[in-house]
This record gives sequence, structure tokens and C-alpha cells, in this order.
Amino acid sequence: MILNAKGRKEKMLINPFKHKIWLSSPTMHGDELKYVTEAYETNWMSTVGKNINEVERLIAERVGVRYAVALSAGTASLHLAMKLAGEAMYGQPELGKGALSNKKVFCSDVTFDATVNPVVYEGGIPVFIDTERDTWNMDPVALEKAFEIYPDVKVIVVAHLYGTPGKIDEIKKIATAHGAVIVEDAAESLGATYKGKETGSFGDYGCISFNGNKIITGSSGGMFLTDSKADAEKVRKWSTQSREAAPWYQHEELGYNYRMSNVIAGVVRGQIPYLEDHIAQKKAIYMRYKEGLKDLPVQMNPYDEKNSEPNFWLSCLLIDKDAMCQQVRGEQKALYISEPGKSCPTEILETLAKYNAEGRPIWKPMHEHPIYRMNPFITREGNGRAKTNAYIEGGSVDVGMDIFERGLCLPSDNKMTAQEQDQIIEIIKSCFE
Repeated sequence: MILNAKGRKEKMLINPFKHKIWLSSPTMHGDELKYVTEAYETNWMSTVGKNINEVERLIAERVGVRYAVALSAGTASLHLAMKLAGEAMYGQPELGKGALSNKKVFCSDVTFDATVNPVVYEGGIPVFIDTERDTWNMDPVALEKAFEIYPDVKVIVVAHLYGTPGKIDEIKKIATAHGAVIVEDAAESLGATYKGKETGSFGDYGCISFNGNKIITGSSGGMFLTDSKADAEKVRKWSTQSREAAPWYQHEELGYNYRMSNVIAGVVRGQIPYLEDHIAQKKAIYMRYKEGLKDLPVQMNPYDEKNSEPNFWLSCLLIDKDAMCQQVRGEQKALYISEPGKSCPTEILETLAKYNAEGRPIWKPMHEHPIYRMNPFITREGNGRAKTNAYIEGGSVDVGMDIFERGLCLPSDNKMTAQEQDQIIEIIKSCFE
């Protein structure tokens, strides 16, 4: 480390990467083009075709469910899962009203908003459940507390963050005890297992994503997973505009244009054989970070090493509390004060960017987003809102916000070389000098 004239840290002399090191970009192999070309040459370019059929078969077989329905996005899968869950619990709604209209739904808090928004698409009210530290996923203790406060809730949405399985057995036990169904958001965790079973197969409804940054991709696309033939057939119907069996276009239900195209399915079909390779590459990245950063006051995103095997989609870092420099975040900007021996996510992310490497903040907890700031938020202690007091010390523990404040996602692209990753490790180390 060198101090400049103002006494601020100057970073080590490493040249910026010539080619950008991405957080997580598509890794293509060639088979994808073969299947896309097949769709083109046979003129199966719409939402039917061999690629779709094969992708559904292969994913259902891989995850261990009876049925898979290929859709345009993981968000489309989540939306139709919410609609199914709402109708299963509350009956078919009036036209123009969502299946979850004015019904509360328990949701993972630290996640992307695609997990939560489909609840609102169907008129539901998200209730955010705080995060546990062991896996950074929904806290079963907080979930049980939520049922004490809102005993009538019948739908739970659980995400597996960054490819790490949550405490799904405990959550399922609680759901069963309260007669609730689970929508399992496995968008980030394809290929991850819990007690030998694939994520996406635990919930009443499972959802995965083939977005461009996922562990395998179609550039877009998603999949609905179920063991129910009736649910699979309903999703197929809804996703193709709910056309009835008539010689003309006739509709008795609200429909959506949510089916995956045979072209996108060709890309996914070409990616599926390489899932294990991608997982192995992602795990190697995680382990190199863990070893390379072991002397810093940080820890990697945790997982249950006894019962689970993540897909290691993203490697993340959590800075120790006493090693955090001062950092303030607004709605769109962040500031920090550099301190010797300390750092913060903002400093590390800005420094990585200077060297042409992409990192990201941890997902901001959904209960802190302006759109959902008035929605209920439940911690292990109960209601997590309005817990500060001008006259009494203390307050509620908000695990998700603590992880957000101290955590960041590291460059995790599986095309990054070991040498490039070593340089990233040195850049991170320099932030603590």
C-alpha cells in the first residue's frame, strides 16, 4: 500500500484486465448452435418443437420431478406457480382479480424482486421473512413466528440464494403443520442438492431460470416443475393464452403468452449436458477465493456442508463487523471513508471496477425497497418494523440488512482463469491495507 499526498490509500500497481472479468456470463459450447440451426432448418421456430420436448424431458429427469413445462422466463414460471397456489388455497377468483387478492404470502426477504413481484401480479400482499446466517436463506424460526402473527397464511415463497439450498426440510415441516403450500424459487440453484435431492423438487411448485447469467442459459427462459399432471397441464394451457378445444379461438380463462420458443429451447438443450462441468468450475472458483482470502477479516457465503451441495453460482464475501470502514448507502448512491486495515463492499466494488472486473452488492432485502417498505417484515423476535426507540437502547436484529451492508458478490465467471482470479484476490487484499 502507498499513501498519497492526502493520506489516502493508493491501490497496488496492477494493470486493468484487458478483457472484462464478468460476474457471471454465458458459457457456450457449440451444441447450442446445432439445435438452434435444427429449429431453423425444420422451420419449428415458434412455441412447439423437438427442442422444447427434449428440454422438458431432460430437466424433469435431472431435477427428479414428473413434469416440467418450458416457459419464457423464470418469472413467468413463478407467476403461474403463484396463480396455481392461490387457486388451490382460495378457489378461482373473479375475472380481473388475482388468485391471491388481498391474501398475505410469506416470502424470502434477501432475493431478487422476481421472487416477490408475482405475488403482487396475483393481488397478494408479500410478508417478508428474515434471513438466517447459516445459508443466507429464509429463517425457519422467523417463519414460525410469522405464523403466530398471521395464522391464516397459506402460501410460502422460498428462494435458494446464489445457488445455496436453504433449510428446506424445516420450512416444509412448518408449512405442513400450518396447511400451507410452498412455491420453491430455484432460479439460481439448478443442480444444487439438499440431502441428495435436487432443489426445485421440494416445493408444491418449483421454478428455475435460464436467464443469461444463470449456471446454464438459453439467453432467457424458465421452467415450471411439478409432480402433478393436472398442474402441468394447467400451466401449459395458461401459458398459451388458455385456448379451449374448439375449432376457433375460444377462451374461458385468462391466458398468457408465456411459452418458451423452440429456438430458445435449442440453446438450453445444448447447455444441459454441461451443467456438471459448470458446477465444478464454479466450485473451484469458490474454493480458490476461500483459500486466497483466508488471512483477511472476511468469510465466504456459507452453506450446510453436511447436508447440501450448492451449485456455487456466485461466490460472495462477508466482511467482519470490526473490519468495516464507514459506509453510507442512499437509494442510488453510496459513500465510504477509507481506513487502513479496513474496507467495505463499496470500496471493494469500486476498486474491482477500476481494474475492469465486475462485482455486485448482495441483494438488498426486499422489505427495504421503496415499493415494499410498508409491507410486514418478520424476524425471530416478531414484527421487525418500527423497532428503534429514541429513548431506549437496542432494537430488532435484521439479519438480511446486516448481510447486505457487509456483503458483496465477487466475479464468478467460469471462464475466468486461475491467474485472473489470483489478481482479483490481490486487488481485494489491497483494499484492506
